[in-house]
Amino acid sequence: MAAVPEVRSEVEELIRRLVDQPEKVKVAEFPSGDEILLEVEVAPEDLGKVIGRQGRTVRALRTLLETRNAREAIPYGLEIIED
Repeated sequence: MAAVPEVRSEVEELIRRLVDQPEKVKVAEFPSGDEILLEVEVAPEDLGKVIGRQGRTVRALRTLLETRNAREAIPYGLEIIED
């Protein structure tokens, strides 16, 4: 199962707009069981902006992916990688 290419680039673009160092944003995709896992790396200083207060921002990003799942029947997961 391969991800629709624009999903990874759309998530990357959304995250770039949230952070202070957009050039350090990296989104990689990996098959993981029955879903496509998108792993997000950002500068350590921007980690809080991507996660948000009490995880609200990352939950919102995951909700956007869930709506995409329903439309395309390809399940996506999202993980934030901490260094």
